[in-house]
Amino acid sequence: MNNILQCNQLVKNYKEGKITTEVLKGINLTVKAGEQIAIIGSSGSGKSTLLHLLGGLDKPTSGEVLLDDVNIYQLNETKRCQVRNKKLGFVYQLHHLLPEFTVFENVCMPLMLSKMPIQQIYEHANTVLTRVGLAHRLTHKLSEISGGERQRTAIARALVTNPVCVLADEPTGNLDNKTADTVYELMLELNQIYKTSFIIVTHDLKLAQRMDKILVLEDGLLQEK
Repeated sequence: MNNILQCNQLVKNYKEGKITTEVLKGINLTVKAGEQIAIIGSSGSGKSTLLHLLGGLDKPTSGEVLLDDVNIYQLNETKRCQVRNKKLGFVYQLHHLLPEFTVFENVCMPLMLSKMPIQQIYEHANTVLTRVGLAHRLTHKLSEISGGERQRTAIARALVTNPVCVLADEPTGNLDNKTADTVYELMLELNQIYKTSFIIVTHDLKLAQRMDKILVLEDGLLQEK
């Protein structure tokens, strides 16, 4: 299997006055096509920081992140945004959907940044929303759907660009157990259908145990459990 996302000796420090806080102390990680990885660790251990660096949302102090063998931190901001939009999907605990738009419009949005013809965008968004069980909710605003349906909308939005990898930060953290189970099942099913890799930061050991690999972030280092 191909390596689709990789980081080498990834370091992230934060400076406040004369005080330097080392959050990540040389992380090495390789993600293969279609692989599902859970990252666990205590609050404040740097899990979200790592996800942001892997996704090109924040710059490392040192080290590199390779996405399809391209070092994303050697690209300028515009090019990095283009690569991120095309090759990565993001799902957050708070879905970050836009409440003034419908479910369908929210999912179409990442494709609007591409040069894809509008009819093709509509067809593709419709296919993905049908796949996540929201074909009957296309014209609904976010205030008209449940928390679980909003998270499914967020997953559809993350997958609509056919990314090589989805980065998910506590994707079920705001959901009750039953709804969380439904979302787990959906992510596992979509992983099989689209062969998309998933990196999921979670406190939920039940979800973590269903992944191919569990990694623990502790004292700034990543180790396999």
